[in-house]
Amino acid sequence: MRIMALDVGDKRVGIAFSDPTGTLATPFGATERGDKTSDDVAEILRLAEREGAGEIVVGMPYTLAGERGAQASKTASFIRELRGMADIPIATVDERLSTAQANRLLRESPSPKRRRKPRRDNRARVDASAAAVILQGYLDGRRQNGYAWRN
Repeated sequence: MRIMALDVGDKRVGIAFSDPTGTLATPFGATERGDKTSDDVAEILRLAEREGAGEIVVGMPYTLAGERGAQASKTASFIRELRGMADIPIATVDERLSTAQANRLLRESPSPKRRRKPRRDNRARVDASAAAVILQGYLDGRRQNGYAWRN
């Protein structure tokens, strides 16, 4: 069973998928947010079904102090809508510093400057990579603990 991960932002949702064994997370892409959260959720659920996801993991952006800030409240609202429309399990995980880690990994990855995409595409790459960081942490934690850890 593949697992889908989401890095929910105001402008885009970064998306990653696991391999069928639930071992490796891979960035998939990002979808632009629209005016209605229900439309965003419907698009994500169509993608989850098309890709064979049996679970969705959503990163919860707590502050460095471990508290809920404004973005965490927005993400919680998105998760409520997702849970209301989804027929598959939805897990949440702490995503602190996932975007920073994704940026670092992308900077360190070998890619010639001439092949780099325009700035707009780079943001989508970062969002998808952040979703992969979130998912890989979830997969590793599940494997180490023998179960899926959830917030």
